[in-house]
Amino acid sequence: MGALKPWHIAVLVVVLILLFGAKRLPDAARSLGRSLRIIKAETKSLADDDRDLAGKADAQAGYQPYPPQQSAPPQQQPYQGTVQQPVADPVQRVREN
Repeated sequence: MGALKPWHIAVLVVVLILLFGAKRLPDAARSLGRSLRIIKAETKSLADDDRDLAGKADAQAGYQPYPPQQSAPPQQQPYQGTVQQPVADPVQRVREN
């Protein structure tokens, strides 16, 4: 069930010929093919335009796809400050400062 059998296709062709006539079917198929080619070309040009605009925006922002080689970042020294111990009474903490 669900598979397209040859008699399904034959019935579909007969119905199309009865609805549109034998002369109009080749013209309809031709115009459908042209429309599909136009749609394909337009979608490709839109994608190319988007890619070009993204490339221009990256160039204006100074983005380079491959950054120049840089040396390793400098090593950070560990924090050597004093650590405050928590105070039990917040009011006492305010008085100390």
